[in-house]
Amino acid sequence: MNPDSGTAPHPTTTTAWNRIAVPVGVLAAVAAAFAYVGSVDPNEPGHYPVCPLYGLTGLYCPGCGGLRSAHAFIHGDLLAALQDNAAGVAAYLGFAVLWTVWMVRAVRGRTGRFDPGPVQMWTVGALLLVFTVVRNLPFGGWLHP
Repeated sequence: MNPDSGTAPHPTTTTAWNRIAVPVGVLAAVAAAFAYVGSVDPNEPGHYPVCPLYGLTGLYCPGCGGLRSAHAFIHGDLLAALQDNAAGVAAYLGFAVLWTVWMVRAVRGRTGRFDPGPVQMWTVGALLLVFTVVRNLPFGGWLHP
């Protein structure tokens, strides 16, 4: 019962805006990050810190070249983006697909979670490990950022 009126409360209805607010907010944050990286060139020294792993060991981590890749991707240079960090480009495209599915489900009023199982998580981890090892081997120079 509603203590103010003495009547039973009305069931809460979720408006369309309430359903899409979080996906829209996530997209706005990602778009702002991409806009910043697109306007502040990571190829110019001094704008971003050096990768700690690369700085200490000279080895490329899976994220090395990610900012340069995002910068090239934003400017429409897909080949340079792939050369800087192919895993990053796959992540950008994966995000776009997952976000689109999330948004469509939210608009339709469906709830749901992206809940990858252990097989999917181990597969992604194994692919990133192989990517990291290969890009640090002599024959993997084509994967260097």
